Amino acid sequence: MPINKIHDEFHTLDLTTGWEVPPGYPEGIKQKILSGALDEANKGGSRSRLLKFDPGVFTTAPFVHEYWEEVFLVSGDLTVGNDEKGEGGESFPPFTYAVRPPGAFHGPFKSDKGCILFEIHYFDPA
Repeated sequence: MPINKIHDEFHTLDLTTGWEVPPGYPEGIKQKILSGALDEANKGGSRSRLLKFDPGVFTTAPFVHEYWEEVFLVSGDLTVGNDEKGEGGESFPPFTYAVRPPGAFHGPFKSDKGCILFEIHYFDPA
């Protein structure tokens, strides 16, 4: 399967528009798809996106999915492993990175001051 992304040279991103709450996420967490598309039902495709947490927002349960995920914390703070009240966990600063294979449980997540993550999602074979 070919990678489903167009050739797109450097350009300024409009960070004021195009944000949406991903299915299953709480309000205050929004994504902006930069390139590609992920077809979870048919286990195909790839996408690059920005994921933005508003200050104080948190999730309450771990995530698991059937695709590869690479995550780079661009700005702000991200805590991993908080409880259902948003307490506890391990905090990470900008310029930290994670890669997760399909089936890896991860999270819950919170951000005290807000953050922006750059994520790449894809199915095998890429």
